[in-house]
Amino acid sequence: MKKTSVSIMYDDEKLNAIRLYMSQRDLDFKVELEKSVDALYAKYVPANVREFIDMKDSQVKTPKPKKPKPQEENTKVVT
Repeated sequence: MKKTSVSIMYDDEKLNAIRLYMSQRDLDFKVELEKSVDALYAKYVPANVREFIDMKDSQVKTPKPKKPKPQEENTKVVT
């Protein structure tokens, strides 16, 4: 699934405090933030929509067949 970036404004001192105390517990800020966003997704997106997205995501995408490159004719003339 394609990933996208989310950006928010947040108080710098509070963010630094979060990171400091999370690091003391060996927790990763990014991982915990992703868990929070996943919880929002589960809470607000209807189950049938989540199932559809999961089904779409699990389909194996067939690669497009590559067209063979035309071979160049040998134009050298040997005399």
